[in-house]
Amino acid sequence: MNPNLTRRSRREEILELAVELFAARGYHGVSMDDIGARAHITGPALYHHFKGGKEAMLAEALTPVSQRLLDGGRQRVAEHPDDPRAAVHALVNFHVDFALSSPAVIALHLHELDRLPEEPRREIRRLQRAYVEEWVTVLRAMRSELSADAARVLAHAVFGLMNSTPFLNRQSPSERNDVTRLLTDAALAALDPQYRR
Repeated sequence: MNPNLTRRSRREEILELAVELFAARGYHGVSMDDIGARAHITGPALYHHFKGGKEAMLAEALTPVSQRLLDGGRQRVAEHPDDPRAAVHALVNFHVDFALSSPAVIALHLHELDRLPEEPRREIRRLQRAYVEEWVTVLRAMRSELSADAARVLAHAVFGLMNSTPFLNRQSPSERNDVTRLLTDAALAALDPQYRR
């Protein structure tokens, strides 16, 4: 077995546990010892994985997710170069799936981003703005009456709707399909005047 793969997988496991704790208790409510106890490793030993401590964990949790959202959004738009309505629908499906799969990360984005140092926070904000602009572009292509500001308002409003999942109780697998349909229908109804189920 490749030891680098083993180390990477352990690091990802620790990061996932840290994200869950940050989301549940808040960044300041979690110590390195708390994360270590959950991961069955001493708090000081965590610094071998994350030299920057909790700040490094938070930045590593949020920055790649922001990049993944931007990359995924661009991919969905690129798949429908001549059909902005299809692109909007693809973006909604993509984001709803993300929201239901990553509620702890969404909670961190909403409540803990300001805990980061300036440089990673600025980079995450840049990625977020670029993601929003992907939505703005296709919304305006689909609805020519929208100004850029109006399209941005709509996009942010729909993000709020789709990102509400961290505040819901955990859904069983059988409930996820229902929640997916409800969120998708609500988002598309807000964005697309021609949307029909």
